[in-house]
Amino acid sequence: MTKRATAKYKIDRRMGENIWGRPKSPVNKREYGPGQHGQRRKGKMSNFGTQLKAKQKLKGYYGNISERQFRALYAEAVRMKGDSSENLIGLLECRLATVVYRSKLVTTVFAARQFVSHGHVKVNGKRVTIPSIRLKVGDVVELTDKAKEMVAVAEAQASAERDTPDYLEIAGGNVKFLRTPALGDVPYPVQMEPNLVVEFYSR
Repeated sequence: MTKRATAKYKIDRRMGENIWGRPKSPVNKREYGPGQHGQRRKGKMSNFGTQLKAKQKLKGYYGNISERQFRALYAEAVRMKGDSSENLIGLLECRLATVVYRSKLVTTVFAARQFVSHGHVKVNGKRVTIPSIRLKVGDVVELTDKAKEMVAVAEAQASAERDTPDYLEIAGGNVKFLRTPALGDVPYPVQMEPNLVVEFYSR
């Protein structure tokens, strides 16, 4: 499992956006970047800078995935048929940690990754501890009996902070992965630009 290198709210402030749409984000009060010179970093951004920011924002949103993993996902997206940027989003949304987060079983994508690695999640009845494992259409995700009793899970499910997307079906505590979503299907709180990510890596 990749260790998170930065606090999640530092990612928000660096991007200047509340990328998870959380009410406690410091960007809700201060939109400028961190540090004593944060308010002076509003200069015009180059094409490279714009592409880099789009990549860092998307990578950070999914739990600050390592550069090696993210580049590998890009390479696979390019090899697939169809639009590479749409393929990249589809690959990111198929990750087990992402589905656990989208299903409101936990409050953050970072917690989802930790939840999986600690053995609290089963896929098709088998315990899985790899957050990056890729789900297939029809796979069923569920929590272990012990995890279902956790207070954090109950709080996440009761939260009105976000909704579950329609490419996941939740019934009886189980989550079924119905289809690989397109960019327009994913409920991002801010605009994501995977086309700029593809441009960044294809330079």
